[in-house]
Amino acid sequence: MTRFIFRRAGSLILLLVAVSFITFTLFQLGPADPASAACGQECTPERIAEARVALGMDHPFLIQYIDYMRGLVSPRMIGAPGAESICQWPCLGKSFQTNENVSDIIARSLPYTLSMAVGALVLWTVSGVGLGLLAALRKGSATDKFIVGAASVGVSLPIPVTGLFLLLVFVNQLHLLPFTTNEINSPFGPHGPGAWVLNYFLPWVALAVLFSAAYIRVTRTNMIETFSEDFIRTARAKGLAPRTVTFKHGVRAGITPVVTMLGMDIGLLLGGAVLTEQIFSVPGLGFTAVRAAISGDLPVTMAITMLAAFFVIVANVVVDLAYAAIDPRVRLQ
Repeated sequence: MTRFIFRRAGSLILLLVAVSFITFTLFQLGPADPASAACGQECTPERIAEARVALGMDHPFLIQYIDYMRGLVSPRMIGAPGAESICQWPCLGKSFQTNENVSDIIARSLPYTLSMAVGALVLWTVSGVGLGLLAALRKGSATDKFIVGAASVGVSLPIPVTGLFLLLVFVNQLHLLPFTTNEINSPFGPHGPGAWVLNYFLPWVALAVLFSAAYIRVTRTNMIETFSEDFIRTARAKGLAPRTVTFKHGVRAGITPVVTMLGMDIGLLLGGAVLTEQIFSVPGLGFTAVRAAISGDLPVTMAITMLAAFFVIVANVVVDLAYAAIDPRVRLQ
């Protein structure tokens, strides 16, 4: 187990370096020029040159990249000559657009993404696994066909369509739910958990419709295969109660592919549910990343990209460790 953890830690470092280098390279090849944007409307070549120096873009590409990566493990100086300041590690730099510390931008955006991720995760996991299991237990029945049909429709609906439909019906027409506000970003704030649930319920549903459809199909397929295996037939032949056979033996063995999907989806969500945050105007990591990419804000883009990669890798490590606890057969390998 220790060797496994160290091996994955090494993979994490290598992947983060690769992600950072690719992001840095794409930014250099892109059309955006942060120096021109920072210089203002009345721009001259001299002022653009001064802006490039202030943003640290006057050095060669590799020097810029090495300086950025060095700041992740040690303090570094940032800012224009004569107005430099020390950035403590891990130094993510300052935004090209607002001159705000990128760590402060991440700290402000992350709670919104967490609020969306937690509620949507619970909603689509419970509904997806529950309905998938029900369809497997009622294989061939009208219930099974209805669930499979609904899942096929749900997985084909893009989030913009679902999100705009929910806003139109439940906010504009029926006035049953409020439009998502940025004043509520935590269930532990002054507004309470009830207001938090109402505030993020529509984004949760928009995400859950798409994700739960995939979970229904995967759960149903794997549970049908699991129920046909020898150890399930043996458990039934021993006279065990159907509930025990289903949940203690069948679900534990058939749920491992769902756990894999869950790990990947958690990482992607924490990296930023871009479309959902755009539709519901939630200033989370995805919303912030899109604005940074459009404006050519390299420090913010780099930080969110690396954070998303970090979440994906950690989620996969947790999934691997959870396999042995969920499926006893994995322990024998």
